[in-house]
Amino acid sequence: MAISLDNIPTTIRVPLAYVEFNNENAVSGTAANPYRLLVLGQKTSAGTHPKLSPVLVTSADQAAKLFGVGSMLHAMLAAVKKANGYVEAWALAAEDNESGQKAAATVTLSGTTTKSGTLWLYIGGVSVSCKVVAGEELSAVATRLASAVNADATLPVTAQAAEKVVTLTCRWAGLTGNDLDLRMGVYGEDMPAGLVATCTAFTGGTANPDVTDAIAAFGDEQWHGIVMPWTDAANMTALESELDLRWGPMKQAESIAFTAFRGTLGETSTHGNARNSHLVTCMGTGKSPTPPYIWAAVNAVTAIASLETDPARPLQTLALPGVIPPALPDRWTMEERNVLLHDGIATFMVQSGDVVAIERQVTMYQTNVWNMPDPSYLDVNTPATLGYIRYATRARILQKFPRHKLASDGTRFGPGQAIVTPSVIRGELLALYRELEEAGIVENFDQYKADLIVERNKDDRNRVDVLSPPDLVNQFRIFAMKIGFVL
Repeated sequence: MAISLDNIPTTIRVPLAYVEFNNENAVSGTAANPYRLLVLGQKTSAGTHPKLSPVLVTSADQAAKLFGVGSMLHAMLAAVKKANGYVEAWALAAEDNESGQKAAATVTLSGTTTKSGTLWLYIGGVSVSCKVVAGEELSAVATRLASAVNADATLPVTAQAAEKVVTLTCRWAGLTGNDLDLRMGVYGEDMPAGLVATCTAFTGGTANPDVTDAIAAFGDEQWHGIVMPWTDAANMTALESELDLRWGPMKQAESIAFTAFRGTLGETSTHGNARNSHLVTCMGTGKSPTPPYIWAAVNAVTAIASLETDPARPLQTLALPGVIPPALPDRWTMEERNVLLHDGIATFMVQSGDVVAIERQVTMYQTNVWNMPDPSYLDVNTPATLGYIRYATRARILQKFPRHKLASDGTRFGPGQAIVTPSVIRGELLALYRELEEAGIVENFDQYKADLIVERNKDDRNRVDVLSPPDLVNQFRIFAMKIGFVL
């Protein structure tokens, strides 16, 4: 019997006992697939970390130093760490587009304060308060409000007072600044009697950074989840192309991008229908005070923490910490959310205590190449599960047969030989499928066994071709019941 040894040569003549180790059979069970999150966003000039260089971030304080206090990335990573501090989070910073403009908004004060009190201003869901003294000049109130805004360096804006008007300017340029919410009070706070504060919406932000520069910095690393703050058509198209490439068999570094969109029902529906990617999911935020880039970050870290544990388990009811829901009159009805789910937009639910949670995390994939409705990649769980099956299969084959010879079925060779045949590979795939079935990833083993094809390629004798038809486990989403009652 000729045993295939890896490191002990047959020509050795020096007497001694030589023992080598081989780990091909050391690992059993399905492979663990640790997820990594990549957060894209903008830095400020105060950030010490260079642009377009991925870096592991372990805390909000580190993010503040690397990307600048109050920067988009600082806020996104602070939200990520607050939502789940255990997910491996990386960041990739972009600088403002040179042609970009910063969004701005105003708070105009009027009236005469008849009773002292507190003025509550919310910027992107974050509160700023200042005292108001009865009968004082409104210019003094405006100055005090601007000072309160500037005192909080973590806010996404700076403030400047002029007479009765406070002008707020986003810290970074681009369209994302236009989505900053500005309002007086979120939780029913009362205005000081006699004082009126009128807020104008943020506007004027133009020209997001070009995501192609960030894509070039992705490298060959696999980023299981990517937080994408820029949802303009050009950037989305570029990212979708990169994700398709990574999904393909030659790259095999699949990623799912998480985005969020703020707008009316019609605007959100239009945005969803303009895209068609099975590797992108977009949460419709409605009129939530929380900015979309924070929604995307929190949604991403919450989702991938679950998908890492079990890619087939539905994400519904998972809470999104730190996200503020729209006011009650602004929340979408069930009928409206159902429309959005048909338009490639993921939806949220509001649980008791105004806790925001995932309702259904659909992808933006809606139609096939013939522009016909296609539900095959409806939910994020499908590409996530397929990605895990591919990873587990590659891990099993590469672990078991790293340096094996290939022979046809029926070849007679010693049991110690490093030789594999199509039937041996088939047996290993069936064993893996059984393990995946026990883990709740797939189902219907008997049918899979009947349909699995493993054969040696006729043109390339060093190659084995496999047709694998896994039956993915589905998610329990809808319970329908008819009660036929008797009186």
